[in-house]
Order: sequence, then structure tokens, then C-alpha cells
Amino acid sequence: MNFIDNPRKLRGFEKNLKVEKISRRSILKGLGVTGGFVLAAPVMSRQAFAYETGAGKMPHGVVVDPRVFVAVAPDGTVTILAHRAEMGTGVRTSLPLIVAEEMEADWSKVKVQQAHGDEVKFGNQDTDGSRSTRHYLIPMRQIGASARTMLEQAAAKRWNVPATEVKAVNHEVVHGASGRKLGFGELAADAAKESVPSIEGLKLKDPKDFRYLGKGQVSIVDLHDITTGKAGYGADVRLPGMKYAVIARPPVTGGKLVSFDPAEAMKISGVEKVMQVRGWPWPSKFQPLGGVAVIARNTGAAIKGRDALKLVWDDGANGKYDSVAYRKELEEASRKPGLVVRQEGDADAALKAADKVVIGEYYLPHLAHVSMEPPVAVADVKGDKAEIWAPVQSPGGTREDVAKTLGIPEGNVTVNVTLLGGGFGRKSKCDFALEAALLSKELGTPVKVQWTREDDLHHDFLHTVSAERIEAGLDKDGKVIAWRHRSVAPTIASTFAAGANHAAAFELGMGLVDMPFEIANISCENPEAAAFTRIGWFRSVSNIPRAFAVQSMVGEIANATGRDQKETLLALIGTPRIVKPAVKDLWNYGEPYDSYPIDTARLRKVVELVAEKGEWGRQVPKGHGLGIAVHRSFVSYIATIVEVAVDDKGKLTVPRVDTAIDCGTYVNPERIASQIEGAAIMGLSLAKYGAVTFKDGKVEQKNFDDFQVIRMDEAPLVTNVYIVPPGADTPPSGVGEPGVPPFAPALMNAIFAATGKRIRALPIGKQLEA
Repeated sequence: MNFIDNPRKLRGFEKNLKVEKISRRSILKGLGVTGGFVLAAPVMSRQAFAYETGAGKMPHGVVVDPRVFVAVAPDGTVTILAHRAEMGTGVRTSLPLIVAEEMEADWSKVKVQQAHGDEVKFGNQDTDGSRSTRHYLIPMRQIGASARTMLEQAAAKRWNVPATEVKAVNHEVVHGASGRKLGFGELAADAAKESVPSIEGLKLKDPKDFRYLGKGQVSIVDLHDITTGKAGYGADVRLPGMKYAVIARPPVTGGKLVSFDPAEAMKISGVEKVMQVRGWPWPSKFQPLGGVAVIARNTGAAIKGRDALKLVWDDGANGKYDSVAYRKELEEASRKPGLVVRQEGDADAALKAADKVVIGEYYLPHLAHVSMEPPVAVADVKGDKAEIWAPVQSPGGTREDVAKTLGIPEGNVTVNVTLLGGGFGRKSKCDFALEAALLSKELGTPVKVQWTREDDLHHDFLHTVSAERIEAGLDKDGKVIAWRHRSVAPTIASTFAAGANHAAAFELGMGLVDMPFEIANISCENPEAAAFTRIGWFRSVSNIPRAFAVQSMVGEIANATGRDQKETLLALIGTPRIVKPAVKDLWNYGEPYDSYPIDTARLRKVVELVAEKGEWGRQVPKGHGLGIAVHRSFVSYIATIVEVAVDDKGKLTVPRVDTAIDCGTYVNPERIASQIEGAAIMGLSLAKYGAVTFKDGKVEQKNFDDFQVIRMDEAPLVTNVYIVPPGADTPPSGVGEPGVPPFAPALMNAIFAATGKRIRALPIGKQLEA
């Protein structure tokens, strides 16, 4: 079906959106033919299949073929393809490192090459959901083991000895009996002629022999280029004859262009053309909003030309969207019964019979991604062929969408992935690449579409606004016997189809219906909420408001009962067990529940570890306070302690953050630490300042002056990270996103400990000022 007629085809997370009217949805020819944290060695099975993951259910599944991912040159250089996008997580290093480890390649002789978008060839390429390592640890090991086996077989034939007598060791294959050695380069041509071994027969390395995995001694491959300014981002792409474009888009989501006058814009030096850009009616997945494009010889001229345009817009149905009024609507909805999405026991009766009921109402506004690199894309469309250069998180999805939007075969589209200057989920949506492709097709020349920071804020796929209300019923001994949580928020499903007013299954499964507390009577409800702007996934998605509400409520219960925060939290988590919520189609981040159950023993462990290492209960100066929070997201377990200091004028600083993470088997502990450190900075920034507001349907914020991010002098002074050593065959889980959700509630619990003031609405803003 032509994408122009069906712009809502779904992938990944999107396939779990159950909304009416939504459809479900080489570098080489052969191997070598071209001529402060707690560490323990990760435990990994030597079996080819140690556990199941949801990788096979992702679009195009998994490809395990060394001929696709590995090349060995005659000089011994090993080139390994990275098929996921690099946006600061280190995935462009970690996945090839796994291959090199199993292959017995010398990392100093390895080159990493970024794969283009081609999911038929490489398997799924969606770099989101904190799943690259959890989905590809075993497949990358298998690829490396296959390449190693082919090299060993080639050497054995060269020497006319049994393959069992030879072994690859540090970029060479050695015959133990005679001491003969051959380098990988010497064997490359012969190895390329070997058959790829069956996965079932592969022998993976014993983890005790690992040289790289779990050691934390390999820096990211991009580090030098990034720090010296040599790295290539989307805005760095230059093509001969390239034109530069910026676009004036409708200021209100769903708005339409009535008229435009290009006369003044055309007077700007460097401006060559002003033209209307096709838009798709909202909602339309990731299709462009449309508007007016200014084409120029450089981006600066294009921006000046756009500023000079005279535009008339019809704001449409969303023109009355107002954040203040909508907050009241959401909060009112949270006080009334909603769609019941989890029910165990009788929460209504238990609340009525409770000795005390603690009620907490929590509010979080829309949030913008504001990655340091705004969206940008270059397209070169010639006839029925298109080539794209862009910082996209989903190169395969971008290729698919470009092909269907232009009406050309997918095989005729090449998507080159540049480094991403931050992503956080925004660059999973390829509207900016589609804009460039449409303009290039129209103009017949390469075109770069550059978004400004103002564009980025005004036309983002925002993190949803939400109101969360929790009622906790306590018996006479202070034990929680009833729990009712109502979560009200516009759903991401609204980006794909009109009339989506309830959360999708994957949103419900992010801290609402999967709540792990051992409470007899639980009711989780999801009242209706309409969307009036584009909603998309954001780092940690719905886990942010749910963790904020649930973990803040833990602090409120502790205060109501006069008990310690940590002890109250552990009491609520309850006994070590596997939680099986009474929920139909429980979302588990796309993973099999047998491999990734909700395990309260692991949840308790991170609380206990961070309490020990973070010195919970230590004496802190006057005006300081400690707060704790824990959350399971992306099938990882994370607990955080925040120490806050609030002076007599309400100025807030964070002297110390301690975080314990159980992410199962891991590859690069240095990257885990960096992601948790980054999550602390981002979490603090969002808590202090993060808010996108609307008036008359328009985003009120314009740039970093009114959508602030914390500066260097506001960042936590010390961030300690503690990694729980994995158990035998514990599968890997997410790292990039799980550090964000527990930060804000730990901070709010710390603020309460320091000041006695409970903050229930974010951002903090001026709420602490005297």
C-alpha cells in the first residue's frame, strides 16, 4: 500500500497500540574477500541460546551472519559493522566489541563502520527502548564465534590437521601441537570460502577468558573525533550543489496554511526560492506538518528569509489548547473513576475500612527532548532513487517511510546514519528526513533541512502531560492495605489515530499496572484524556510520571506513619517473589516474562545496596536532606539516593547522588556509569525547570532561556554508581533510560526531609523560594 494513503504503518512500540483504524503491522561479499563503581566479571552462558528475548518479534527480527557484519582485510584489519545508531550510549562500540571478543580479534586492529539503513540485511535497527544490548548480546557473540570458527577451519585445512587442534588467540590461529601460527589477515581469503557454521553447533567463549567484556577498559570508538571536533553529525554533511532550507510550520498542531507572501523573504541576500511544503492531516504518524520552505544558499539566509515571510494560518481545532485549563481537567478526571486496568482484591472496600487514607496528587507537564543537536537531514532524490544523511534512531524505519512517502521502491532508498547529538526518542521520528526528501524531489537538487531550537521546541513530539492520583489505605498498625492509582495522560497512540483517549498497553505497563508492591487490594485506573499536540516517546516514557507518583507516595506514607523512608519502601516491596499482576496482556517491554519477570528480590537488592553504599541515615548538615526511590523499567532495577541542600532563600543544590543498578549481564561498565551520571543530570534538569506550556494552542517556550536545562554549576557534585553483579545466565537489560524515573521522586523525598515541604507538581521552579 502506498504510504501516502496509509501514513500510519507501525513498528516496534507502535505495534502495541491497540487503537481502532490502526493497521498492525556489505561492506563485503564474504569474510575477508576484499583483499566509582562496583564491578564483577559478568556471567554469560557458553550455550548459543541462554535465554529468549523479544528480538525476533521486532520488525525484521535478527540477522546472525558473519558475512554481513565482519570483514578481514589481508593486512589483518578487522572491520565490524555497527547496525545501531550512536547517540551517546556507546552502542557503536559495545556491539562490535562483543563480536571482537568472541572472534578473538585484537581490538587495536578493529575498525568500526556504521551500517546504513537496511533491516532486511542487518535485522532490526531501531535504537530505542534500551534494548540494543539486551537483544544483541547473544547474536553478536554468535556472529563473532562463527567468524572465529571459520578462521580456525581455514587454518586447519591449510595445515591439514583436525580443527579441534587449532585455536584462535589474539588475532592469530595457533596449532598447539606444532606451535605454528597464522594471522587473521593471512587466513582471510580462505576463511571467506568456509561455510557459516550452524548456530546450534557454536561454542562460545568461557567468560573467564574474556579480555574486553565487563572490564570497562575500552573507550568509545568515537571519543577522539568527538572531543576534537572531527566527528560527523547531521549538520556537517555537505554535498555538491546542495541547497539549504528552513520551514515555517503551523504554530498549532493540526493547523493549516491560509496564505503566504514571499516578497520580503525574496529580498534577503542568498534566498533563492520560497515554496509551500505538503503537510499531512493530524494525526499522521511521523509525516511532515507542512508549511512554507525558504530555500537559500546557506542556512543563515534561509532563517532570515523565513523571518520575513508574511503568513496567515488557520489554527484549527487545537487553537484553544491551554495548559492551565487542561491541568485542571486532568486533575478533575483523576478524582473520578476511570477505566480499570488492574484489579486485585477490593480497593474500594479496603479504603473505606482503612484507619487512615493518605492521598497524593501529582502533576507533570509536557517535556521537550531538546537534544543539543536539533533535527537536521540532507536528501538527494534523483528520479526513483533517494539518498538520505541524517541523525536518525531508526534508519530502517526511516528508509521505509521515505520510500512510501515518495512512492518509490524501498530498495532504492539509502539512509546514511550520522552521529546523533542526543536523541532521547525524538529522532526515532523521521519527519525532518521526510521534509528533506520531499524538497529534494521537488527541486531536483540535494537539500539540507535544518531545524532551529525554536522549531525543535514548537514542533516536537512531546512527552505527555499527566496527572497522577494515589490513595493509600493504612490499617491501625500503619500497614498499607489498599492502593488506588489513577493515571490520566494523553496517549502516544494519539499520534497515530484520532480518538485515542486511553493509554496503550505499553504505556500502562510502565509503572502503573506493573507496580510491584505487596498489597492485598489494588486498583489501577486510566481515565480518558484527549491529546491536543503531537505526543511521542521520551527517555523512559511513562515511567517518569508513574515513578514520580508512586515513589513520592512512599515518602508520604513514611511521613504519615513516622517511619524511615527506606524501611517503608522495603515493607511495601514485601517478600522476595515473582510478581504476576492480574493484567491482561501485561506489557513487559516486549520481552518474554519467563526471561524477564518482575522479581522483587532484585528490586530489594538495589535498595539495600544503594542504602549501604550511599550511607543511608548518615548525618547531614542543617538544610540538607536524603531521599530514596526505586523503580523497575526496561526490565532493569534501579534505586537512587539524592542528597539535597536548600538554603534560606530556597536555592537548591545536589551535593551527592548514589545509584545502584541491576541490569543483568553487561558489556561495558564504563558506559553504564556514564548513562546513570547523565540520567542524574537530566533528571535534575527536568525536575528543576522542565515544562512546555501552551496558550491558544501554541507552545510558549522558544529557546533555552525559557526552557532551561541545568548548567554545569548546578549539576550534582558527586554521582556514585554501583552495579549489581549478575547471577548465572542473568540476561542483559536496559541501561540508557532506567536511570531517569527514580531521580525526581528521590529528589522530592530529599527536599521534604530538608525542608518539610512536599512538592507534588513539577517543575520545582520557584516553589522553594521563601
